[in-house]
Amino acid sequence: MNVDPEEGTSLVRPYARTRGRTRSDYDLALEALVTTSGLGLDESALAEPEHQSIAALCRDVRSVAEVAALLSIPLGVARVLVGDMAALGLLTVHPTASQRTGQPDVAFLERVLDGLRRL
Repeated sequence: MNVDPEEGTSLVRPYARTRGRTRSDYDLALEALVTTSGLGLDESALAEPEHQSIAALCRDVRSVAEVAALLSIPLGVARVLVGDMAALGLLTVHPTASQRTGQPDVAFLERVLDGLRRL
């Protein structure tokens, strides 16, 4: 990603990264966990610089929200980029507890609340 070294901010506008899109064909929750797939580990399959950064970051399991925070990009941009990568098979999206049971994961909600309190 193009980052201004003095300020640590990106020189590329968010809408440019997503080509003006605000949604991906792959709908992702903020808490959705993703990892780099076998295809995503192949650097020749990663044409976009953003895809390379996300693939490197997601070698460990990350949530969409973590990807946004760690790459200092808006959450909406992260959702579009991660969704695009999932649709291309570059990332694996793991089901969340709420997707499996239809109920929100209470432990996850408590961790979010604790994190918000620490802010």
